[in-house]
Amino acid sequence: MKRRKFIASFLLLSGGVVLSSKTALGFPGIAGARVRGTVKARGKKLANVIVSDGFSVVQTDRKGRYEIPFNAQARFVFVSIPAGYAIPNENGIARHYQPFNSSDTKQEYHFELTPLQQDDTSHRFIVWADPQVKNKNDVEEMQTTAAPDVKRLVQSFGAGALVHGMTVGDIVWDKHELFSSYDKAVASTGIPFFQALGNHDMDYNKGGDEASDATFQSLYGPTYYSFNRGKVHYVVLDDVRYLGSDRHYDGALSEQQLNWLRKDLAFVPKEHLVVIGLHIPVHNGVENNQELYELLGDRKVHIMSGHTHYNRNVVKDNVYEHVHGTLCGAWWTGPVCGDGAPRGYGVYEVNGTDMTWYYKSTGFEKDHQLSVQVDDSEGQKYMVANVWNWDPEWKVAWWADGASMGALESTKGFDPLAVSLYKGKGLPEKRGFAEPTETDHLFRAALAPGTKKLKVVATDRFGNQYEQSVEVENS
Repeated sequence: MKRRKFIASFLLLSGGVVLSSKTALGFPGIAGARVRGTVKARGKKLANVIVSDGFSVVQTDRKGRYEIPFNAQARFVFVSIPAGYAIPNENGIARHYQPFNSSDTKQEYHFELTPLQQDDTSHRFIVWADPQVKNKNDVEEMQTTAAPDVKRLVQSFGAGALVHGMTVGDIVWDKHELFSSYDKAVASTGIPFFQALGNHDMDYNKGGDEASDATFQSLYGPTYYSFNRGKVHYVVLDDVRYLGSDRHYDGALSEQQLNWLRKDLAFVPKEHLVVIGLHIPVHNGVENNQELYELLGDRKVHIMSGHTHYNRNVVKDNVYEHVHGTLCGAWWTGPVCGDGAPRGYGVYEVNGTDMTWYYKSTGFEKDHQLSVQVDDSEGQKYMVANVWNWDPEWKVAWWADGASMGALESTKGFDPLAVSLYKGKGLPEKRGFAEPTETDHLFRAALAPGTKKLKVVATDRFGNQYEQSVEVENS
């Protein structure tokens, strides 16, 4: 009893949700059984707040009350945090839900929210993809490089800045005892984090897709849900479908999730921005991606994914998918991912329904957005620029010995640094399976004999210019 009171007091003081439940006796399957509760803020009843059990999606009435039909498959009752309210969290881990005891048909779940002291129309968020820690050395890297980098970034935004985080899966690398180490890293950043399920976060060989989520759900709650900040509706989905044995899985969105999402979006104004976080890239890794695209309609949507250990941006009509380079790079073996993008994470700045972004390389300043290398592996020297967060709206130009050489077009290829670090038997020494990855965010040009100095300027879609120069070694 003392521990329960302590947790409730902690959440209240940390701007979180105070959760309480009152369970009456009942029997599963009784016709008309309901789940009931209220949503309040400092005792004030909150109307029009969305509450769900993952099947039904309802809105509180003018007295802050809601009712959900009893569903024996439901595992949680969760609130879609409305704009203008703090993100409930416990040491940085979002707690916007309560476990649902499906053995009783009559239950009451009450949510107490905390109003923000400022307008949240403008805010920021960061996206971690694939921390994927497997041992104590990986954990040390995460806790001493990545987490402090985020903390410094958040502090640079100034006191009171509204920032939250999303980790889009593969929090650990099958070692579930290391979830607590991730939690400590999150706590040290000073911002609340939401989590999506990755293939390495699942329970193997314990049943089908639903059974594989058990450990994750015990630590982080539902695998799909939504929340709001300003004029942005955030959705987290589970697109990893476990196939029941060993590490076999594929990318798919269950009909249950899609049905829930359709109901959830019905309460979201069409003009609001929608941001979706999940693990496997939708554009090429989810077999029923067209169902998701059709459900989203013509809304303005950004999808945040990971899984691939490379950075890539894919624009499909009204949907912009950000496939993030990983927090761990190439599995904590070197400074870059397989495509040459540095270890790092996405940073997003929201103003109303407009959003800007950049890729933050761990240990570097914001302006570190490209690398320039000289490759002479083919008997001819080439300038190779890697602009890792490039999309078709970027412009890239180069100079040789002070003379403008014009614009460059993107090309597919392998980053020279990634090749030197990861290609070949026994490389990298720590995890030899890591290999360089072909990417489309490279820019190449043949160099004239005797060229001494190169400069590349990349201009992103928002007009920000980034410059990198390099000296050419001539024998």
